[in-house]
Amino acid sequence: MHAELFDTHAHLDMPRFDADRAGVIIRAVQAGVTRIVTIGIDLPSSRKAAELAKNNPGVFAAVGIHPESARSTSGRDIESVAAIAGEDKVIAIGEIGLDFYHDYGPKEKQVGVFRLQLGVASLLKLPVVIHSRQAEADLIPVLKDWLACYPADRPGVIHCFNGTVETAQTYLQMGFYISIGGYIGYPSAKAIREVARQLPIDRLLLETDSPFLPPQSHRGGRNEPAYVMETAIELARIKGISPEEVAYSTTRNAKLVFGIAS
Repeated sequence: MHAELFDTHAHLDMPRFDADRAGVIIRAVQAGVTRIVTIGIDLPSSRKAAELAKNNPGVFAAVGIHPESARSTSGRDIESVAAIAGEDKVIAIGEIGLDFYHDYGPKEKQVGVFRLQLGVASLLKLPVVIHSRQAEADLIPVLKDWLACYPADRPGVIHCFNGTVETAQTYLQMGFYISIGGYIGYPSAKAIREVARQLPIDRLLLETDSPFLPPQSHRGGRNEPAYVMETAIELARIKGISPEEVAYSTTRNAKLVFGIAS
């Protein structure tokens, strides 16, 4: 496939990449992946994400505190996120959101940390990268309240979407983009394939969530940004269009939401 690809969500800082991180980035470039957003989930990983972006031309960073760390997050931690977010090539606040599937702390604490980071995004005029797991009933009202106070044409990305068409439409109506990964090719993913088929290509993004959720051909192994090509091919099959059209549209969409000019 002769088209540039954009992996909008990877975790290049994680230890599973320590042995060959440079090789992972080289393989991505060789596979046509011209841009990668590496995502922070706490302060150390956010600092590392910003450092990786600074030292690698095609890598950008998102910084934030994942709901898994909400229980121990302080106001000073949020200030630190804001400081890192001001660094060069940091293009989003994330991965932030709510997760009620795991016991990541009281709901009120998660919501409080989430709201504070949405405030950072508004202050710095950055899009957000949203994590939601079994939390839409609480997360969507928080996002609506936020956007009522701080309207944005392209407020951010719903990461690793695995919900219904109706939920996706709610996010789209708020201005969000929907990001999908290699899991759309899993045998068990019939429902999300149907959702992807119905969603407009001009609002979709591709991601790997590396090192997690490898595509079907690499199940049981480590995911990496080069494999985003397989998701592009699967999405093209689902929607009945060419892989080149998927690559072109999703890369254009990513540039728009993250404010990348070229």
